[in-house]
Amino acid sequence: MTSNYTDISPCVPDDKLCITREYQLAVIVVPALLLSLTLIFLMIISILLCCNQGTRVRTPRQHTTNHRETHRNQNHRHNLHGIDAPPGIDPLEHEEVPMRVQNTHHNVKPTLAPARHASPERHVAAARHGSPERPVAGARHGSLVSHAAPTSQTSTGRPLGNFSQVTALMPSFYIKPNDTVSLYRACMDNRDVILRALKENASNSETQDFLGFASFLGELGPHPFIPALLGVVSVQSPLLIVMEELRHKDLLGFLWKCREDNTGHDMTEKRIFTMAGQVASALDYLHSQGCIHRNIGARNVLVGGDMAAKLWGLGSAYQRKQANYTGVAEDMELKKWQAPEVLARRTATNSSDVWSFGILLYEMVTLGDPPFAHIMLTELLQYLQRGKTVKRPTNCSNTLYSIMKSCCHWTPQERPSVTELIRILNVGEKSANGSTVLRVPEPLNIEKYRRETGYGEAFNYAVL
Repeated sequence: MTSNYTDISPCVPDDKLCITREYQLAVIVVPALLLSLTLIFLMIISILLCCNQGTRVRTPRQHTTNHRETHRNQNHRHNLHGIDAPPGIDPLEHEEVPMRVQNTHHNVKPTLAPARHASPERHVAAARHGSPERPVAGARHGSLVSHAAPTSQTSTGRPLGNFSQVTALMPSFYIKPNDTVSLYRACMDNRDVILRALKENASNSETQDFLGFASFLGELGPHPFIPALLGVVSVQSPLLIVMEELRHKDLLGFLWKCREDNTGHDMTEKRIFTMAGQVASALDYLHSQGCIHRNIGARNVLVGGDMAAKLWGLGSAYQRKQANYTGVAEDMELKKWQAPEVLARRTATNSSDVWSFGILLYEMVTLGDPPFAHIMLTELLQYLQRGKTVKRPTNCSNTLYSIMKSCCHWTPQERPSVTELIRILNVGEKSANGSTVLRVPEPLNIEKYRRETGYGEAFNYAVL
């Protein structure tokens, strides 16, 4: 053994220091390296575990913060309510509209009104997850009728509700019928409302578009001169958007009735300034939300019983905000109300809405005359390029016409801002004539109006 060891090692058997130096790589260095690597791996694992625990600890806090932000946003929309909206329909999600529904006998079936008002909707009801459908109290003239006697209120943890006195609503003037949405008048909590009901044969894309429009209205939030969104039924057929009803419907129809002197209200220059200021206020709010209307006209302004004017016709603005926009909004927009840059297919701006606002003033002072009546639609852009603009109506004051012309200036930069418009209208209202009633001797001819405005196959603007 001794001879063999001596043959492979320069150290004598008793020289332990020499032996240690000879084998220090295998005995000391390698184990030290392995131990160091082990410690490094343990430290990495510990750090990862600590980070993971920190993330878990922060998650509830983040959820609490999000909940507080949601609650704060809901406070800003205190008058917006939805009914059990499904996930993805923010900001209507988890909001509720207070309605009061009374039990009815289950063996009573609602009956449809006469065939001329019949529709696919069997009945309209407030919806919630897992709740049965409830028939709507009936009314005549196309409403859905139930003869059940009411009983005690159900105990559901929150008040449900029903819409009473439901009647089919026909737009006062339309060109192309909307095959996916039906309109109804109804009463909810002693308040008159309009129900936009999605028909039961609607496709998935039409359903998503319907709910997307509801979400768009919710995101806009409340404004005193935009029709109020009161509720959304989104989890049970028929899907509904519940809007406030404005007694006189669209301004265009109201102006035509003023021609016949059967509205009970007189249209004066002072009232034009007042209503125009209200529409301008709504338009200024839309622009502050990054929304260009592009479809301003008397047909898309609604008039309440108190003569307040509210800007509507937001379908075009909603369509253009969609990521998959395909140009369908152009069917809703009438060319004779559009600014020259829009007619030339350039980008629309806030100033483009100001041009359309000037055309709205022309409609109001003429009690619903079409703009550029004697100019063919195909020749309108060339007409405007020659420096022409809307002609002064015979009963229009210098002040009102000067506002109209400033809105319809060829150069967008020369048009007043909406904020400036509001100031000008407020000043003009103080000195405007409030005693002389505007009159137009010519009777209305619907076919002539359609031809002169270039309606053609234009989309039904459908007043609510």
